[in-house]
Amino acid sequence: MSSGDEDNDDMWQECEDEGNEMDTPATTCLFCNDMASCADEIWRHCDKMHGFNLAGIKEKHDLDCISFIKMVNYIRSKTVSSTSIVNLAEGSNAPWEGDEFMMPVIPDDPLLLYDIESLEENTGASAAATCTPNNDDTVSLSTQAYQELLHRLQETEQKASLMEQQLSRALEDLGTTKSVAQKILMSSSDGSLDKLPLQKMSEDEDQAYFDSYGHYGIHEEMLKDKVRTESYRDFMYDNKHIFTDKVVLDVGCGTGILSMFAAKAGAKQVIGVDQSDIIHQAIDIVRENGLSNVITLVKGRLEDIDLPVDKVDVIISEWMGYFLLFESMLDTVLYARDKYLIPGGIVYPDLCTLSLAALADQESHSSRIAFWEDVYGFKMSCMKTCVLEECSVEYAKAECVMSSAAMIKCIDVSSVNIKDLEFSSEFKLEALRDDICTSIIAYFDIIFEKNCTKTVMFSTGPGSEKTHWKQTVFPLRKPIALKKGTCLHGKVSCSRNAKDTRSLVVTFNIDGERIKYFVN
Repeated sequence: MSSGDEDNDDMWQECEDEGNEMDTPATTCLFCNDMASCADEIWRHCDKMHGFNLAGIKEKHDLDCISFIKMVNYIRSKTVSSTSIVNLAEGSNAPWEGDEFMMPVIPDDPLLLYDIESLEENTGASAAATCTPNNDDTVSLSTQAYQELLHRLQETEQKASLMEQQLSRALEDLGTTKSVAQKILMSSSDGSLDKLPLQKMSEDEDQAYFDSYGHYGIHEEMLKDKVRTESYRDFMYDNKHIFTDKVVLDVGCGTGILSMFAAKAGAKQVIGVDQSDIIHQAIDIVRENGLSNVITLVKGRLEDIDLPVDKVDVIISEWMGYFLLFESMLDTVLYARDKYLIPGGIVYPDLCTLSLAALADQESHSSRIAFWEDVYGFKMSCMKTCVLEECSVEYAKAECVMSSAAMIKCIDVSSVNIKDLEFSSEFKLEALRDDICTSIIAYFDIIFEKNCTKTVMFSTGPGSEKTHWKQTVFPLRKPIALKKGTCLHGKVSCSRNAKDTRSLVVTFNIDGERIKYFVN
């Protein structure tokens, strides 16, 4: 990169930082209605007015990024007192451990973006500031500083122990992988490996899917999705230690944008794989940006080809589809994980959640369902059944969301199995106002967290900045009236479409009625 380019990058970064400062929303206290301009002020307020010292709580309950987010959402959703949190016994099961507390209570809550890991540095500085040297070469510490210093020592011991545990788990994972492979071999009647759903499809049968990604328009749409693309960029640029001198595999590389991010983040070798014809343009793009010495692009289905390396350190992929799992690209990512990832390697993004909410949009529902009751004076009621079997992908109006959200699936990409991607889950949606539920909407959240010094996350929910994924809308055959505080109970099931393994069949059971939708 030329010095001129570096200057431009610096100027762009400065402008971006200034813009971020201007757009920072006010932050509300966890325990009262006081507000402040930034998270640090809120934590000082919580310590002074409510006796809630975040550093102490972090040490006491060994909070990481995920458990911190859950704790904030738990406190906001349950409106508990600071005393009840402070008095929780060390080592006890925290009441915020459930996955339901991954769902933000306040949309775009600034506290959820707070870097909990930064407290380590701040704590050390605080302790140092309270040290008072005496004439006899001894140092006096305040009680608080002593406790903080003691906590840091204990934390160092815990980290050493954690490293040993991680090594032990890696060895266990290796043993588990061998065991699973043996079971698959034994369960196969002819002694050959049972193929995964996508592997059962021939290249010709699956080509229509890849051909759709050979069109330039779809790549332009994805690249223009700033939430998507900048999240991947920020994750890699802000966590370069994960990529420095590593071998990286980009599954479904498209135009090669993620591969180039990885190369700029310090990877010594990046391998991008894609079956669609866009790979030819990607090769030119990589060459145009002077990265051919780092990035190697391979055309073909990953299940059918051999990579130029035996193992990789990191896998990156933008595999998410509508309703998170549409297109089944995650199958290919998991295949790559099991075949090519070294023990202890990581797949990014590493955590994904899928959630539901109730929507009250009578106008949209009427235009789609009630329309068939009277079509130029004729009844076409039979058409409603056909329409109800198809969900729609659209931007749901945030003001039409009438319930709390319910998480129905949490996927840890490091450990999930193919069979886990077909699932059933009960849900409960609490009405936030008196209204009529006309549809159920689904959206997903994506988190880059494991081994990151700076966690990056984004949401495709209706209250967040728009993405090309929009939301998946499931219209109800009969709208349901709900009073504020009452709950809509139901069960949702997700399975593959037997006729097309890349599409989904989503079934809802609500108020005794079963409705089946096709996501295709």
